[in-house]
Amino acid sequence: MAQKKKKANMKKRMVVLYICLMAGVAVLLLRTGYWQFVRGRELKEAAVEQQTRDSLVSSERGTIYDRNMKVLAQSASTNMVCVVPVTIKEKNNAEEVARALSEILDISYDDVYAKTQKNSYYEIVKRRVEAGEVEKIRALNLAGIRLDADTKRYYPNGSLASHVIGFTGNDNQGLWGLESVYDSVLKGTAGRIITAKSANGTDMPYEYEQYMDPVQGSDLVLTIDETIQHFVEKHLETAIAETNVQQGAAAIVMNPKTGEILAMATKPDYDLNQPMTLTDETVLATLAELEEEEYNTQYAVELNRLWRNKAVVDTYEPGSTFKAVVASAALEENIVSLGEGFDCSGSRTVSGVPISCHNKNGHGHQSFEEGVWNSCNPVFMEIGARLGVENFRKYYRSFGFGETTGFDLPGEAEGIFFAEGQMRDLELATSSFGQGFNVTPLQMITAMSAIANGGYLMKPYIVKQVNDENGNAISITEPTVVRQVISQETSRKMCEILEGVVTEGGGKNAYVRGYSVAGKTGTSEKQPRGNGKYVASFLGFAPADDPQIAVIVILDEPVGDYYGSMIAAPVVGKIVEDTLRYLSVERQYNEAEEQEVDVNMPDIIGKTTAEAAKILVEAGLRYHVVGEEDGTVQNQMPRAGTAVRQSSVCILYTGDAEEESTLVPDVLGLSLAETNAGLANSDLNMMLRGTGRLYANGVLRAVSQEPPAGTEVPKGTVVQVEFRYTGNE
Repeated sequence: MAQKKKKANMKKRMVVLYICLMAGVAVLLLRTGYWQFVRGRELKEAAVEQQTRDSLVSSERGTIYDRNMKVLAQSASTNMVCVVPVTIKEKNNAEEVARALSEILDISYDDVYAKTQKNSYYEIVKRRVEAGEVEKIRALNLAGIRLDADTKRYYPNGSLASHVIGFTGNDNQGLWGLESVYDSVLKGTAGRIITAKSANGTDMPYEYEQYMDPVQGSDLVLTIDETIQHFVEKHLETAIAETNVQQGAAAIVMNPKTGEILAMATKPDYDLNQPMTLTDETVLATLAELEEEEYNTQYAVELNRLWRNKAVVDTYEPGSTFKAVVASAALEENIVSLGEGFDCSGSRTVSGVPISCHNKNGHGHQSFEEGVWNSCNPVFMEIGARLGVENFRKYYRSFGFGETTGFDLPGEAEGIFFAEGQMRDLELATSSFGQGFNVTPLQMITAMSAIANGGYLMKPYIVKQVNDENGNAISITEPTVVRQVISQETSRKMCEILEGVVTEGGGKNAYVRGYSVAGKTGTSEKQPRGNGKYVASFLGFAPADDPQIAVIVILDEPVGDYYGSMIAAPVVGKIVEDTLRYLSVERQYNEAEEQEVDVNMPDIIGKTTAEAAKILVEAGLRYHVVGEEDGTVQNQMPRAGTAVRQSSVCILYTGDAEEESTLVPDVLGLSLAETNAGLANSDLNMMLRGTGRLYANGVLRAVSQEPPAGTEVPKGTVVQVEFRYTGNE
């Protein structure tokens, strides 16, 4: 019995032991599962972190090119300075390292020292270190300092197209403009160096190292033409200086047939290599008076103001430039006809409110075309009333206003327009001549391009294609037709009418000899009315019968003359002339212009006076001999090859006659005839420059001359004189 009991107890103990054993196994399995599956990834990462060192190798950012593959932004190789805390602690040289790096790199000693005390393998001290600083650091030969490869963004043209290109930050990430929008395309993929570490944290031999190559970023090819961009920025800067513009300026050049942006500029601009640097002396003086917190806040405000792309982000009242849209809508709807008569008494009353024309005395009876040329507000108020609110809103939307264009650059504004039900007769009347709502310069030039190109609203774009590192196209942007807004017949009529604005109307200062320019002037008073602040603009295209370019110029708050016809139209004319000449568009002279075609001064040195006289007269030039009347020409002025007007005079020096000089007279403010006579009296030649219409009915006045008055020059020197038509819109 006792034996049985003993066996039973033994059995129970074995069962208990078995249960305990199984429970233990279960616990072990659960624990193992927990470590393996629940915390497995975490522990694996910790082990890798403990056993390896992972260093990033910067990828080279893609290059940004203009349409002709000229470099606008590129990456240059440089170095990154790092410290290795493990080694520094082992060598006990933290103070020496911190002191040396802080002096060479001009950074805080405390910041460097703090990095040497971190519990990490390496810490970045400074990126994009210049070669001279790198050599000084190498010469130190201090343990615990690493020099790794890095890249630095470089912009070879400084401020050129700064608001388009944008810039990168210290980490090589795009922060503004196309650099930001296309950051994922440009930046590529960083490489890695994975090195095994020993138990004490030092690197193991190189055979335990794994290297993963960085992938270079893709390249951007823009629609921008660097040369045209230079033209635009040069003329815009000159206009700002001449008109003392207070709130900046913007300009765009577009191919109206494709929507490609050939140039886009905002002034003032900034150096892309130093985007955080403010240069405006007035702004700097204001900032200098602020306390630190206020300084930092205002500094950020000023930087953002400087970086804003006025051509895309800012809105303004278009003024009379919008009349081109209204006239197109009226022709398309057949509510007006060519040659139809209108009357202007100087104002028109709408809903009991008298609204004036810019010509307070009125234009009298005029045709529809003359109403456009004269930029007559009462004519357009009548046209607006005929269109009606619904049609006006329809064409406003159809021409692309009230919505973004889908352009490549960030921050594009939609504009401001009347909400449904808020546009009544009075609002319709003022809107018909471009006041009461806001648009962007980009929207306006896109709409004008539709008027010029046969009626097709094109989507504007600035990135032509994306290339891989071998130059192969990854993607290509094709021109996109958004919709057809007017018929080709309406477009043809409008091209002819808008050409008349330049030949007969208020846009004479956009005239360019040999190129038919079409366009519309604009002058809008800023809110609140009566504050004396205006936006002057001109919007045009050329050649009028086969548009190759469309151009818009906006001058925000000029001081003094503020009419778009006086100060914006000449800028467009200069951009048109430079651009079409650069694009090899042949000039087509009319009969009047042929009388003003330049000729190159012949080379007559070594000829007898009789031979020289015959050559000059046949070229349509005059001459004056200094020295022997029947001698041999020893010298001439102007020099051979100089471009001169027909009937210019050439001074011929014979024998031992010395070159004679004269003082350049002051011709500013004089008419064409007065200027010509004044220069001729001083034995000087005049070369006409600028956009004043040379054969216009009206007064042309000289607005600039080179050389300036009082300069002593040889007789026969060519004086460049710019004329402008002094009428306004």
